[in-house]
Amino acid sequence: MDLLEVIFIVGAGVFAGFLNVLAGGGSLITLPLLIFLGLPPTIANGTNRIGILAQNIFSVAKFNQKKVHSYPYSIYLGISALIGSIIGAFLVVDIDEELFKRILSIVMVCVAVLILFNNKAGELATGEKMEFKNQMWGVISFFFIGIYGGFLHAGIGFIVILALTKLNGFSLVKTNSIKVTVALVYTFAAVGVFIYKDAINWKYALILAVGNALGGYLGAAFSVKRGDKWIKGILLVAILVLAVKLWFF
Repeated sequence: MDLLEVIFIVGAGVFAGFLNVLAGGGSLITLPLLIFLGLPPTIANGTNRIGILAQNIFSVAKFNQKKVHSYPYSIYLGISALIGSIIGAFLVVDIDEELFKRILSIVMVCVAVLILFNNKAGELATGEKMEFKNQMWGVISFFFIGIYGGFLHAGIGFIVILALTKLNGFSLVKTNSIKVTVALVYTFAAVGVFIYKDAINWKYALILAVGNALGGYLGAAFSVKRGDKWIKGILLVAILVLAVKLWFF
């Protein structure tokens, strides 16, 4: 691995980490990149989780520093997603590589369609809904989101934003803080499964983690400083870029 390749991986990690915190879809950049660099899809999937873990550690720390969080609700969601992620991770580690590639392609298209045709995912929240039934639906929903997160993770940020803004009416800033907290909790479980299955290339993983960590920290700082209006704009740009990538590249 030469210096140019290291710089390229770190740069991709910074961009992906920043995008993951503010909107989502960063793994749709880093996962195909790792496959392009020669990693088998399942190893690329496990390797990518180390970057995600580092990104979420730094972004959660930044949100907490700025006192933007929703405890203990985010922990409940994280535990529910963690249980689901273990199931998802065990499903994916032994999957056929060609089948994994096909699933990845289908998921990328579905995520783009989901976001493009659900305008409310980018709207400002009009008021938080934290009644018992809303929290219960959130916990149930995040179990299934966790299964997907453990299985693939790519594009999960868009799904989480959609769930939290619809079910609980959170602002996009608070949604992002909850999103990274939940992702941190369930990613620990998913990483454990990938380590157990020896499905991580540590050389690429640690280099990517440097970029993701910096991107996650910067994304959290930007989110708190700029607020919902800027997040909504970046979210819409991310959707547009993702749609172009899916249809033309």
